[in-house]
Amino acid sequence: MTYCVGMMLDMGLVLMSDTRTNSGVDNISVFRKMFTWNVPGERVLTLLTAGNLASTQALVSQLEERMKAPDERDNIILKSPTMFQVATEIGRLLRTIVREQQDANGDKQRSRFSASIIVAGQIAGMEPRLFMIYPEGNFIEASGDTPFFQIGETKYGRPIILRAYDPAMRAEDAIKLLMVSFDSTLRANLSVGMPLDLQVIERDAFAVTHEQRVTFDDPYFQAISTSWSDALRSAFHSLPDYHFPEAGE
Repeated sequence: MTYCVGMMLDMGLVLMSDTRTNSGVDNISVFRKMFTWNVPGERVLTLLTAGNLASTQALVSQLEERMKAPDERDNIILKSPTMFQVATEIGRLLRTIVREQQDANGDKQRSRFSASIIVAGQIAGMEPRLFMIYPEGNFIEASGDTPFFQIGETKYGRPIILRAYDPAMRAEDAIKLLMVSFDSTLRANLSVGMPLDLQVIERDAFAVTHEQRVTFDDPYFQAISTSWSDALRSAFHSLPDYHFPEAGE
């Protein structure tokens, strides 16, 4: 499993993913889950992947191969005129890959090969857009009502985002929020692990404006983790005490 978040803000997009892949507690590996393509001044696109590693690697590899194809119509990433068409074609390709994996293994359990994708980016002349693609190839787009997407192990890091998200927040505050979300997930689930990949795509920059690999010993991440734990304990102790009823009440 993994954990990835794509967040849409007034200032642009903020993305974060972990890098853990595991097939049991004794077979843990590190694989990148964040992939970016860029045409300076014209477009920037980033994919976050979760699910079956063979399926997601096949998807990224086929996208890379299509970028080299002589027929420009096959170049989903660099030639699709809108982000909607990018999401449509990636969904189509993902559905095909999952079906082929299933058929090749003679396995009717489609979930074994399923994967989910977050597609984020901006094409010149258009707004930044954010999509979540399901294993079946269909997708939804972020909106004012649903301004962020999570894939993978989502439940532990979701509450803090729901409580603190603000579309007008600065990229720095969004990063802080995601750090807390990931720290909560890391503490609760062994299938999510360091290092983390962080990326900021500012509106109309058509490029990644900030990226970082966050390791376990990163001073800022450690400060966030410690401070958040202390703040939670302090908040808990400040809550009203429960009192057992007196005899006769």
